[in-house]
Parts: sequence; C-alpha cells; structure tokens
Amino acid sequence: MRHATITGTGSHVPARVLTNADLSAMLGEDVDPFVRGTLGIRERHVCGPNESTADLAQAAALRALEDAGITAADVDLLIVSTDTPEYVSPATASVLHGRLGMAGRTGTFDVNSACAGFATALDVAWKYLRADERYSRILVVAVYAMSRYLDYADKKTATIFADGAGAVVVEASDAPGILASELFADGSLSHGMGIFAGGTAEPVTDAVLREGYRNRLRFVEKYPKEVNEEGWPRIARSVLERAGATVDEVDLWLWTQVNRSTIEVVMDRLGLGMAKAHTVMDKWGYTGSACLPMALDDAVKAGRLKEGDLVVLTGSGAGLSMGCVALRWSTAGVAAHV
Repeated sequence: MRHATITGTGSHVPARVLTNADLSAMLGEDVDPFVRGTLGIRERHVCGPNESTADLAQAAALRALEDAGITAADVDLLIVSTDTPEYVSPATASVLHGRLGMAGRTGTFDVNSACAGFATALDVAWKYLRADERYSRILVVAVYAMSRYLDYADKKTATIFADGAGAVVVEASDAPGILASELFADGSLSHGMGIFAGGTAEPVTDAVLREGYRNRLRFVEKYPKEVNEEGWPRIARSVLERAGATVDEVDLWLWTQVNRSTIEVVMDRLGLGMAKAHTVMDKWGYTGSACLPMALDDAVKAGRLKEGDLVVLTGSGAGLSMGCVALRWSTAGVAAHV
C-alpha cells in the first residue's frame, strides 16, 4: 500500500512586529493581562504595506522545498489553504504556482475551511497520494494575512489575529507516515465569525466601505467553549482509535494556536500536562490556517521530533470546521518513490 509522509517543513512571518504594548496604546487600555495571561500572546507579526498573502506563501513554500531537498519542478500537486486569499479570483494557488515557476503538469487548487484549512489540506494530500500513483510529491501551503481585514479599534479581533505561512512537502512512501484523519463541521454556526462583505451575498459597496463593519473580521456570536474543549479531545480520540494508538502514546500534540488556556484545558481532559504540547502563539499570535504547519516547523527546528514519534494535529475555526490528522514522524521508504 502507498503511504504518505512529511519530508520537509517551512514557515515565514512578516518582519513587522506588533506587541501587546503597541495594541494597548492603539486601543487606549491595557490589554496585556488578558492577551498574555489567557491567550498566551506576547506579540504578533503583521504584513507591511507592500506584503500580501502570496508573498508569505512563497517564502514558506521555498523553505519547505529546501528542507525536503527538492525543487518546485519536482512537485506533482500544489494545495493552498487560506481564507485570506490574494484575490477573490483567480485562486491563490494559481498565483503561487506561477511565482514558484511550477511545471504545467503540476495541478493546483485552493482549500478554504478557515482555520481548519491545513488539517483539511493535509487530509486531501495524503489521500491523493494513496489513491493515484501519478502523484508522488505534494506541496501543501497554509497562509494567513488576516491583518488586512482587521479593525484595530476592535479589541476582540485586533489582539488575537496575525499573519504568517507554513508549508509541508508530503511524499509517497512505503512506510506509514500519516496514519488517520477526520473532518468535522457544524454549519449552523457559520454566522458566528467572519468577513461577511465581499462575496456575492454582500458585495462591497460605497455604503459598506463607509460603515467599515461587514468588510472587516467580526465576532458576531461567541462560540460555546465546549466546541473546542470537548470537540478537540473527541476528534483526536477518534483519529487515534482508527490509527490503532492511544492518547498516552502521542509524543507531540499540536492544537489550533488561538488560546493557550483552551489548550491547557484540553490537555488536562486528556489526562496529560502541557509538556507534550507545542505552542507558538506567544511570539506569532494567531495565524489561522497557517498556525499548525508553523507550529510543526517550529517544533522540528527546536528538535522536538525524532524518527517514529507520533504526532496529532487538530485545527478548528469559523464555519464551524474542524480537522485532525495523526502521523508518524518518519522519512523511511520515501526513496523508493524518487
């Protein structure tokens, strides 16, 4: 049976840093106690005036390709996960495809399941590799430039969201890498958070721009805390069961990096401490669909993963969408498909 394994990781953040002190000055109140204490965020990186989604994606993609020891010409499929696209149309994946100089044989498309996007795209990638022998190498890029849609007078969003990109190279292998995955959604919550103007339902008009509300990211209705505190353990246990593993066997847990206190609650519900969780929101803020591959790349660079380690990645976000992937950290068997 053909399997799939991650052979390269990469990440990128813009140079501009926005600290909690910066935001406190902008908002006229001290936000640091809550933002640092509850969310776990000290600072975040945001795009400069001339930076966009494709710029971030390109930088992360090139680093992942270099880490895997391949070039863009070696890739059979490019999948880009984002809900902050370069344009409404064409797809951000097409823009990145052109920037990387990929061959015409390399297919590409966007995935948008908000902050669950990377888990969704990784789910798609490994199933392509298992199902169709024409594919041997897939580049998955998750990218987020939400600062372009923030209202910096709105502390509910301005304090959390940031920009960045993460990428992985997924290759066909003889030995198992990705073991199991699962997707979950609850569309009844789709009205809770989003950027609601700009599509066909609410085109951007002069009136929309003057009001400046629906064309910016808004929390309309708070999601019940049980969505993540109960939903993350549920989907993770389900994936591990199908992977033939237990919670205690997991070496590294990566969760959506939106709220450190939620991660602490979830790890406690799993009967674990924080030692096996890796977080990056303290230095990068919340980077949506990009946060999981960025956290994975950071964990790799920090030496937290070794051959054979069991990793579980769980992402969730607006929609409501959720995805979870369990994998063995291994490059064994990849050479057979080079």
